[in-house]
Amino acid sequence: MDKRSLEHVARRFREAETRADILRRELAAAIRQADADEIPQKDICEATGYTRQQVRRIVLASDTDQGDEAAPGTD
Repeated sequence: MDKRSLEHVARRFREAETRADILRRELAAAIRQADADEIPQKDICEATGYTRQQVRRIVLASDTDQGDEAAPGTD
């Protein structure tokens, strides 16, 4: 692997991280909306793969700081 190839892979990785962050924020907004629409937390968990604790953190973050969403694996 040469330096140019490594830089290309690193750039693609950073772009993927950016896309994942955007999608994570969109999903958090959708979770908050589902909660506001009174969708049962059990259904939100099944649809997202998040735990109940993660869903609660995301919903509660809307009352404090929306930039601090829980991501899978951050229990």
